[in-house]
Amino acid sequence: MNIAQINNEELDIDLPNAKLAYTIIQSLLQANESLSDLLVVMAHALDEDVTKALTTTGEWQKYLESKRELEVTKEQIEKFTEALKALEEGH
Repeated sequence: MNIAQINNEELDIDLPNAKLAYTIIQSLLQANESLSDLLVVMAHALDEDVTKALTTTGEWQKYLESKRELEVTKEQIEKFTEALKALEEGH
């Protein structure tokens, strides 16, 4: 299910499950950020030739694409946070 499908459907979620979803999402984002920080440190430890070779791999391109997609995800999380606040106010 993508965000367009979610926006077009009535969702039936209670506050505890919404908070659980938020906690899970935040945990995954923190893990992703930690991994990115580790990659930066590791890149500084590698010599220039190894770094160039690494950045030409398909895995590196997938990593960069996931970073770009994460920017969209951050916007979606902001919307989710607003919906969660509205749900809290409704209880």
